[in-house]
Amino acid sequence: MTTLVWSYQDEYAAERVDILDAVDSVFSSGQLILGESVSRFEKEFAAFHGAEHCVGVDNGTNAVKIGLEALGIGEGDEVITVSNTAAPTVVAIVGTGATAKFVDVDPVTYLMDTSQLAAAVTDRTRCILPVHLYGQSVPMEPVLEVARAHGLEVLEDCAQAHGARQHGRAVGTAGGAAAFSFYPTKVLGAYGDGGAVLTNRAQVDKNLRRLRYYGMEERYYVDALPGHNSRLDEVQAEILRRRLRRLDGYIAARRAVAARYQEALSDTSLVLPAIEPGNDHVYYLYVVRHPRRDTIIERLRDYDIHLNVSYPWPVHTMAGFAHTEAAKLSLPVTERLAGEIFSLPMYPSLAPDRQDRVIESLRAVLATVDAG
Repeated sequence: MTTLVWSYQDEYAAERVDILDAVDSVFSSGQLILGESVSRFEKEFAAFHGAEHCVGVDNGTNAVKIGLEALGIGEGDEVITVSNTAAPTVVAIVGTGATAKFVDVDPVTYLMDTSQLAAAVTDRTRCILPVHLYGQSVPMEPVLEVARAHGLEVLEDCAQAHGARQHGRAVGTAGGAAAFSFYPTKVLGAYGDGGAVLTNRAQVDKNLRRLRYYGMEERYYVDALPGHNSRLDEVQAEILRRRLRRLDGYIAARRAVAARYQEALSDTSLVLPAIEPGNDHVYYLYVVRHPRRDTIIERLRDYDIHLNVSYPWPVHTMAGFAHTEAAKLSLPVTERLAGEIFSLPMYPSLAPDRQDRVIESLRAVLATVDAG
């Protein structure tokens, strides 16, 4: 049996009755767009994080884009972020008319190297966008210090860090706003696309609600542009409400999988994940590192194990950004990591026997690779 990075079928089987009930409850209500399920989920998701406001949107990319726009970021502005991220982070920045400016990442945690932020600020910089990668938080105090010193906004990309904490504080509550994705594989995933933006600022909340609904505050009347059709679906919101109640359990299961990998692989040549001090890691991904990554992945296919790389191409090297200044950058840590990192299977329903098979196969492959 092929070992997958994510097992939709296992999780659906465990939650099928509740998921189908969620769908039926929405269809029976007759409220299919921006109804009670969205409203309740927004309140519950905000409360889970200790945030004042939550606005549901249609996907994580638009959560970043609309989050930036709600903070006043747009044409001609500059947003500092990282290239070691999923491309949608940068696609969203560009979509606002702003320019992405990259700093490198820390060689140990693979998170934004906050020591590079101050030197990256220019007179066009308006926002810092830290990406809480793989399930843990960027060190936020240095980010906030630079933002305060230069009058910058901070939008946190929390697509991979639902439920993570730093020094006891929920990820997504430190900056001016925070974007979340509920893509099905996420720590808190929907059964389709979905996203949300958290904020503690009333005006930003008002901006978000206008932006997701064509630019309207009152139905049929566009008050201001830009505006989008970017509403969280009622069915997905109701499913997310049910799954939010189980989020702590999902996280505990992910941490148990991570602990098994740590115990079984700590004596190998793999570089295992490092945790930033003060972080509570939720292990959206379990990312390891090896200089002969491609050989390891290829040989594991002989064991019918197929692993993923997050991410094989730094954003600034992609053809779609070749016309930008970013294409001229040298980000040595990011570029080196792209050739060495890969992800081991990580999902809450990963059974110990299947994980053991991954571990045993990986150890066998490493023995041959390390021997030359």
